[in-house]
Amino acid sequence: MAIAAQMYALRDFSGIPILADALEESGCDNADVLDHCCGPGPHVRGCWVVDLVLGKE
Repeated sequence: MAIAAQMYALRDFSGIPILADALEESGCDNADVLDHCCGPGPHVRGCWVVDLVLGKE
């Protein structure tokens, strides 16, 4: 997903609520994922949701 890749590359996670919307629109109904994206953070490189979307381990 391009949004996650851009956040990771730029180290700018201010768009994580947009990622939540995109995930939900694509059929994600995992409350843990969506709640994390909409939570206060802090969201930084290594964020488990972004890593999950990008297939990182």
